[in-house]
Amino acid sequence: MKKTVVINIVGLSEKLIGENTPHLSKWIKEKGQKSYIQPILPAVTCSMQATYLTGKNPTEHGIVGNGWYFKDECEIKFWKQSNKLIQSEIIWDKCKKINPDFISSNMFWWYNMYSQADYSVTPRPLYLADGRKIPDCYANPLLLRDQLTKELGTFPLFDFWGPRTSIKSSQWIADASILVDKWHNPTLTFIYLPHLDYNCQRYGDNHPLVKFDLIEIDRVLNQLITYYESQLANIIILSEYGITNVSKPIHINRILRKNDLLAIKYELGLETLDAGASKAFAVVDHQLCHIYINDKNKEQEIIDLLKSTEGIEKVITSNERAKFLLNHERAGDIIVVADKDSWFTYYFWLDDSKAPDYARTVDIHRKPGYDPLEMIANPKIKFLPLKVIFKLLKKKLGFRYLMDIIPLDANLIKGSHGRIPENKKDWPILITSKQNFDIQENIKATDVNEIILNHLEILN
Repeated sequence: MKKTVVINIVGLSEKLIGENTPHLSKWIKEKGQKSYIQPILPAVTCSMQATYLTGKNPTEHGIVGNGWYFKDECEIKFWKQSNKLIQSEIIWDKCKKINPDFISSNMFWWYNMYSQADYSVTPRPLYLADGRKIPDCYANPLLLRDQLTKELGTFPLFDFWGPRTSIKSSQWIADASILVDKWHNPTLTFIYLPHLDYNCQRYGDNHPLVKFDLIEIDRVLNQLITYYESQLANIIILSEYGITNVSKPIHINRILRKNDLLAIKYELGLETLDAGASKAFAVVDHQLCHIYINDKNKEQEIIDLLKSTEGIEKVITSNERAKFLLNHERAGDIIVVADKDSWFTYYFWLDDSKAPDYARTVDIHRKPGYDPLEMIANPKIKFLPLKVIFKLLKKKLGFRYLMDIIPLDANLIKGSHGRIPENKKDWPILITSKQNFDIQENIKATDVNEIILNHLEILN
């Protein structure tokens, strides 16, 4: 077996590599071979990672998005952690069968809990009874969490997701990965570095702040490359998607509501979506959404409605899902893809004063869809720093509080992903340091699994 590391730079595409990534650019020129990865639908974190890990498509592994409608519970759930949700064999299980001495490490790739990876770490905050959310992570073995916390401090959860995201979370993950490697010498390590995801989605990929993000992540990447080269490891650098600029939010649940298809529940003067009682509803995921239909008599009406909606590029019916490799029971009855300038919000209320309490907070598990505005503090709030300090003081004193600082203006978002971009320079990429490795200019996302196996030389 050959020691191998797979470093996932979220949002990295060819157009971002250049003067702001001097270390990566030099490494590619001297040692690397580069290939475009043709993304699957949806080109989002959980689906792409599951495809890399299994070599299968969503029809087979079942990860149809970052979340979906759990039909037996009548609940929409995003960002679940159990590895049992992946329904195909994962690469470390395959390798362990071939060679029992194989050791794997999964550093923050998703569906990271209760897998057969030998060592793993993933975000897992503590939710206390008084409403507080405390930064933390989950690790296997359990003692690993305590060891890493002792060496590096608590995992910086609020730098990983939310308005104050920064390089600190990616740096912590990189440092933790090196420590796990020194302590346990895994044969195969997966590393997730999310830093480029943030400002590219907030402001678009050509914003000046992205330049500084590239410089920061390039330094972290250089640290990892230098270390793993000293360990004589094969190095693969890849991404899950490229982020493209958008300007048009589509409030698809509001469209369904205006056509009497949503069921709205009123709670303490605010509105919530009742998915189980709705005739139809949308579960949105960046530039793709799943439409689930409880009243099948409404299907053709909904198809016609969607096809007439501005910003929608594809309406994939249940009979067409197999063509797009999304023919799975978890997928929507209809799957909708936005055009290159558009993305989908989860918003279902018609009056912002009736929006549910979680709408203005970072609450990835309660929202019935992905919300990129969780990365932005509301610019309309006067004296925002003082408001945040006051709320944090309440938190420290043990009082209940609501960190309601997230805006509801979807026009603030300038970058998205999920569809398959027309320009290959917007596709995810794979770069390998393995010498004399015959890699094609274009590869499928399902090919990545075999490429990793080749680098491991476990099949030789």
